[in-house]
Amino acid sequence: MSCSLLEFCRLQELKTVRDYLFQSQKTEPAEEKSQTENELSWETSEWESAWDSGDNKEEEAATATTVEEETTGQSGPWLQDCVVAMSPCSDLLVVAREQKAVFLSAKWRSNDSGREEMTLAVSWTGTLSTDEGECVSSSVCIPLASQKRSSTGRPDWTCVVVGFTSGYVRFYTENGVLLLAQLLHEDPVLRLKCRTYEIPRHPGVTEQHEELSILYPAALVTIDGFSLFQSLRACRNQVARAAAAGSDVIQPPPLAYKKWGLQDMDTIVDHSSVGIMTLCVFDQMKNASILGGFNASVKGSPPAMSQYVTVGGGPYTGFYYAVEGSSQPLLSHVALAVASKLTSALFNAASGWLGWNKNKNEEEAVQKQKPKVEPATPLGIRFGLPDSRRHGESICLSPCNTLAGVTDDFGRVSLLDLARGISIRMWKGYRDAQLGWLQVPEERGDREFSPSASLPRRHALFLVIYAPRRGILEVWAMQQGPRVGAFTVGKHCRLLYAGYRLMGVNSVTSQGWQLHTQQVCLLDPITGALRTVNIPFHLALSDKKSERAKDMHLLKRLTTILRNILESEAKSVLLDIKHPAIKKQALESLLSNKNAPVSCLTKVTGALYDVLKQQDKLLSPTQQDSFEGIEEELSRVGPTLQRYAQLTSRPSVSFAQDSPYSPLPAQAFLSQMECTEDGELRVIRGSETEWNRLGNFMFWGCLCGNSPLHKVCDTLQEAGISPQQLLSLLLSVWLQREKEMLQKPGETVRNLHTLLIALSNMKGAVEESWDTQSISPWWQQVRHTCIQSHNSAAALLAAFVAHRAAKASITSRADSKVKNHLKRTLPDSAQWEAVSLELEQWVVFVRQLEDVLVLQTLLLVPPPQGSGGGAAAQCSIKTLMEGGTGGIADSVSKWVFRHNLSPERLKEILQKREDKEAEDKLEQKAGEEGKEQEEKSQEDTDRTAGQDSEIWYLRFPHSLSPDLLFAHCCWEYVVQWNKDPEPHSSPLHNPFSSSSSRSFLMQADSAVEEVPAPELSVEEAWFGAEGPASIAELALEQRGVHYPLVQHHCLLASLLHSAMTFSLKVKPLSLFDSKGKNAFFRDLTTIQLMPSGDMDPGLISLRQEFLLRVLTAWVQAIDDSSGTSPPPLPSSGPKADWWPSMCLELGSLLQVNPDILRRHLVCELYNQGLDPRAEEVMLEVEDKDVLGSQLLVLTGQRLSYSLLHSQSQTQAAMELLARLPPTLCTWLKAMDPGELRCPLVPLPQTSRLVGRLIEILPENHAQYSLALHLLEAVEALTTED
Repeated sequence: MSCSLLEFCRLQELKTVRDYLFQSQKTEPAEEKSQTENELSWETSEWESAWDSGDNKEEEAATATTVEEETTGQSGPWLQDCVVAMSPCSDLLVVAREQKAVFLSAKWRSNDSGREEMTLAVSWTGTLSTDEGECVSSSVCIPLASQKRSSTGRPDWTCVVVGFTSGYVRFYTENGVLLLAQLLHEDPVLRLKCRTYEIPRHPGVTEQHEELSILYPAALVTIDGFSLFQSLRACRNQVARAAAAGSDVIQPPPLAYKKWGLQDMDTIVDHSSVGIMTLCVFDQMKNASILGGFNASVKGSPPAMSQYVTVGGGPYTGFYYAVEGSSQPLLSHVALAVASKLTSALFNAASGWLGWNKNKNEEEAVQKQKPKVEPATPLGIRFGLPDSRRHGESICLSPCNTLAGVTDDFGRVSLLDLARGISIRMWKGYRDAQLGWLQVPEERGDREFSPSASLPRRHALFLVIYAPRRGILEVWAMQQGPRVGAFTVGKHCRLLYAGYRLMGVNSVTSQGWQLHTQQVCLLDPITGALRTVNIPFHLALSDKKSERAKDMHLLKRLTTILRNILESEAKSVLLDIKHPAIKKQALESLLSNKNAPVSCLTKVTGALYDVLKQQDKLLSPTQQDSFEGIEEELSRVGPTLQRYAQLTSRPSVSFAQDSPYSPLPAQAFLSQMECTEDGELRVIRGSETEWNRLGNFMFWGCLCGNSPLHKVCDTLQEAGISPQQLLSLLLSVWLQREKEMLQKPGETVRNLHTLLIALSNMKGAVEESWDTQSISPWWQQVRHTCIQSHNSAAALLAAFVAHRAAKASITSRADSKVKNHLKRTLPDSAQWEAVSLELEQWVVFVRQLEDVLVLQTLLLVPPPQGSGGGAAAQCSIKTLMEGGTGGIADSVSKWVFRHNLSPERLKEILQKREDKEAEDKLEQKAGEEGKEQEEKSQEDTDRTAGQDSEIWYLRFPHSLSPDLLFAHCCWEYVVQWNKDPEPHSSPLHNPFSSSSSRSFLMQADSAVEEVPAPELSVEEAWFGAEGPASIAELALEQRGVHYPLVQHHCLLASLLHSAMTFSLKVKPLSLFDSKGKNAFFRDLTTIQLMPSGDMDPGLISLRQEFLLRVLTAWVQAIDDSSGTSPPPLPSSGPKADWWPSMCLELGSLLQVNPDILRRHLVCELYNQGLDPRAEEVMLEVEDKDVLGSQLLVLTGQRLSYSLLHSQSQTQAAMELLARLPPTLCTWLKAMDPGELRCPLVPLPQTSRLVGRLIEILPENHAQYSLALHLLEAVEALTTED
């Protein structure tokens, strides 16, 4: 069954409607007057002709609907210029234009064939406006429910609500009698919309109140539905009494309404009142913090809010939220005046008949009085969808109040998620589109075969889009579903969507009612036909179940075939139907056919029985289906397997006699066989090598595809060897020959799958009495073997195969037990999966092996040349389980030690998922130190670590947390140094000369105050780890340390590190006073008397001297005076770029003036000829005068060397020396260039240095004139050169 357009009603007297509404434009040409009245077509404009001439190709038209040749209306777009409203009960249609309106009511008549059909005929015509110049701008028809107990859901009567450009909203009966009028705002009415009661389909859904919403250009009025219902009933009863007997005026109850002034939006053209909603606690707190800031207060319970969504411009869509209780309802007292006026009018009409007349002036005075208009409560916009160029045209709210369709002037249709306030879908090419919604409940027949039959009926939601420019009506499944139907219709139709039902219904009165309402109607003005869209529920189902649509089509085709009794076609169609419920329905149709012969019924039912019997045999998953799942697993772990294969493909040395691949002699084969008393053949297990050679002899040919698998399995089964021993041999050769297996993993895994299935089907493999809710010894043997294997890739692939084979076996056993129950209750048993303890074991086991493969791949990465640490560690599930909760971190810490990975690099790797830019910068800096071979190795290590860092966090987010990993790395460095404490060329053997260990120790210094202890946990798959406690657990069991004491020791370690790096002779303890010396080497948990206050000047002088020596040694180490731009420094070693900052940090701790250190560093850099680096540090110096005096001496030494001590003195230099002032010449001769470590500096650098001196020295400085003389001398010397 597919989408269809069903005609349920037809309009009569369209010519009368058009003539009445367009009397002022009735200027038909002479040539059109010859047409018959029934044709009623006028000339269309040129742009409409252009639409008609365009290609209207639609490929997916679900049902072709033909337009009748005999037209009862006109072909022009006259209906597009009218305000059209239809009751959801389809019994009243209102067509209005300017001041006039036509009401069409439902009537039943007999057609030519004698069948009863509903039509809409003109029941009232007239002028609605009463004020001069006002026109009809919007209208709705609201059916009011009957209050009688005998009512079954049909409306009592229908109220026509009309909005005018004057701001008035008037309420009429079906006969055009004015009930009441309201002037709630003095702006034109833009849109009228209604919301009625809907029974909540799910518990917890907020019941929505009935209301009528009126949109003005800058205001929104909502009238309470209950108040409106009571007022309309009272006014109607009063009119009836007044018309009948002229009874006394009864004051109707006042209208309760709220009036909101919509702010922060430029233009508003349409709206939707979504209803009352309550935010969750998180959204409440989020909104409170956004609106109220940091100090916003949050109420205990989220307040109820009314949500309003508007469309227009600036922003394109606006979301407003009015908190319940923020504005008190207003009471309208206009209803009494209008009702009194109506009664007076009726009496005046009667008085006119009897000769009684009132003064006309009094009547006009009453009419000119306007009611008081209450001011609007300001309501600011909460948020919107800003799009400066896009302007919304209409909005259509879904029946479930969660979605809305919006059209705009760009020809787009947008789908809004109202709860999140975002646009989730957009359609293009729908200019002037009209929208509607369809909510389709699930068929009751399908519920009988559904496992959720006791739950509430499901509902499917569809969006209906009418594109008049293309003349097409489309139906789309929500939210991201496909188009399920398309119909070619006229280009002048109107899509009528009410969006509400009967007013006056509640949860009590609606029980037992059958509400007959049309959700969407398409009005064709050419034929006068009213058609509704019929959509089956199954079209909203996923692609997996979309075959039901095909089955429904086949059922329809079978019904046609049975009329002609075509046996072969009927059998073919019946067998093609897949869905059990539809197949049953088709079989019942066949058996109930009286014209079908017995032979036809016998053959068809026999064929159906054979097919069902065959399907019963194939109920369990096939091997092919099982292997498809293995292929998906292979593709998922493919990159890791390739990386693992590359790292394990390196050549290795082994002895030929120990190789399991050597041929197996007959004597060796027979020596491992033993015949038991029962006549069974048993394999004697000898050495590991002999066992592997026997397994290689039996199964390697099958695994490679060189031997027939089934023939080998049959032979082994006939031999009587135990399946358990065969399984052990198969797994041993599979795990042993991992390298060959990884060369063609797809083929070998397929062969292993076939072999394992064959062995599992042998007698004695899987016990027939095995309960699927217990552990199977057969599959436990596979897990036990793979747990101990260090060949991670082979073990993982074997686990993939065994998991799928076990799953197929368990599902087959479960299906055989509940097969009859499945046939009765489940339409598709393949969707159900047996759950057992065995499968849970396999899920955890596969997860563990994947983790082991990732970890083993990381450990196999070769270290850079020259690094210590030995061979790569081998890991398995067994070793990791026995290693305890810190086993994984311990393995990675050994890898970090082998690769000499710096803590900075490791920290950046661990933070890569939070800051990927750090990784990019690190790759640019990686491997720029040392020799070329070391650079290449370091780059490979960094790149490998960077590639695997994301896998670390994916597989081990808890076991490799930064705290845990750094703790294990620090302990690993201490252990390695303890093994070999003697100093070596490699810094790894000394924790104090190693930047790695220093950085690990500095982790304690970074914490100024105590922080909460980290929570140690492991991944869910490794909860069963049993072993020694990790270093982190042991550390957490210790007493808390005294942080100042830790910082004190860290200071000593830093001084030792500096002294040993630059080979400085110093007594470290001489840099501390007595309190500081006594605090050393104490238990870190004790509180010691620490140094405080001002230190002895002599001690500070010793500390200053030591730090100045460190800076001098660092400058000598980075002797790179080549070029004007200094090259980047490495991150470790004596040339590391962090030494100056560390000396400044130590200076602040040792009470040394940091400015002295900076000035010394500047002078040393100039002394070494490193002018660019010196200029960088000079910017941080505070005392420029002292620095200028120091640099003046250094400049004189450079110039003295160039003029007096250079081996290549030129005549120009001697002449320049003679021209110098005597004071300057005497000063230069007194300089000693021997103090310069790099006296031969290019003159441009010296000239730049003199320029810097002039800048930093004040003019009143004693040596300022000397600096000017130096500048002249350097410039003259530069000119001579």
